[in-house]
Amino acid sequence: MEKVTDKTRREAAMENFRKGYNCSQSIVLAFEDMLPVDKSLLSKLSSSFGGGMGRLREVCGAVSGMFMAAGLLYGYEEPGDDRLKAEHYARIQELAHRFEEKHGSIVCRELLNLNVRHDNPEPEKRTDEYYKKRPCPEMIGDAAEILEWYIKENPVK
Repeated sequence: MEKVTDKTRREAAMENFRKGYNCSQSIVLAFEDMLPVDKSLLSKLSSSFGGGMGRLREVCGAVSGMFMAAGLLYGYEEPGDDRLKAEHYARIQELAHRFEEKHGSIVCRELLNLNVRHDNPEPEKRTDEYYKKRPCPEMIGDAAEILEWYIKENPVK
């Protein structure tokens, strides 16, 4: 698997986040060169999943981004093919398990130690203070590494 640029996918994903992309967008855009969708559509598709799905603080956006990219790379199309569906769900569970092993959860509010289920929809300003208190860039980097590892171990056909 080739890198998007001279950066690692981890670095590219973390840089995407620092540019202002949400956690989910940061992941899918770090793999855009491998995905059969243009950057604009990838960005729009993943835009709803930041902040644990629209700041609902549910599944971590970086994890959702991994899942979206995995679906575009390995997903199934036929609704009645239970074997392919099960194989894909096993793949998604493996990605989730690897992230959870490293961070203890795949749930945004748990990862950020928040006591709120549905957060204010207004995104926080990306300041130096924001980045100091958020573990998000590291988790985004970890999600990119997990997906990159998975792709290397399971080449796309």
